Amino acid sequence: MQLSVVVPVKNEKENIAPLVEEIRAALAGMRFEIIYVDDGSDDGSWPLLRGLEADLPELRAVRHRIGCGQSTAVLTGVRQARASWIATLDGDGQNDPADIPKMLAQLARGNPLVCVCGYRRKRRDTWLKRFSSRIANGVRGTLLQDDTPDTGCGLKVFSREAFLALPYFDHMHRFLPALFLRGGGAIVSVEVEHRERTRGVSKYGLFNRLWVGIIDIFGVAWLQRRARIPELEG
Repeated sequence: MQLSVVVPVKNEKENIAPLVEEIRAALAGMRFEIIYVDDGSDDGSWPLLRGLEADLPELRAVRHRIGCGQSTAVLTGVRQARASWIATLDGDGQNDPADIPKMLAQLARGNPLVCVCGYRRKRRDTWLKRFSSRIANGVRGTLLQDDTPDTGCGLKVFSREAFLALPYFDHMHRFLPALFLRGGGAIVSVEVEHRERTRGVSKYGLFNRLWVGIIDIFGVAWLQRRARIPELEG
């Protein structure tokens, strides 16, 4: 198994089947698996996933009985994964799976990378999402110095081992670059496509993302200040 693709979803029934087919097409010729984590959907996403799972050997689906949030859904998927490298992407269809091979190519350059981060230079979002992301990215970059322009992009490729060594907390998926750097890993950002949402309804809101994210930044900064990376001899 070369790669496990983890897709957290909540009420994205209309996007599931098209995105699964895009992932399969993008990774044709590779040994991969797709792990969908249904975070307590109530729109029929789970029966659809089980039906697709029965027909597609690459697909596995797991479900949270009660919604636990995106970070916990990603953690569940990574724990289920069989490959040593993980790719994550959002389940709303705005990330393009065709960018994954380009990101994987970064790992073949001999650098000691633990994470390749997607960078959405051209955002296809509402003004509210672009505005709030600009604020959060500015505060985050100043306080965390996490060496990435777009930590909020769901499209990432990272080491399963390095991820599972990170401290877990709700909303941690927004701070993966800073957390990987805190652990002594190296990261790189790669420009990726970003598409407009054409199906389903966004769960993004000013109060459920922006302000909570800014509060979390101070917690991650606290973790950074207390990190100690030993230099081993022998």
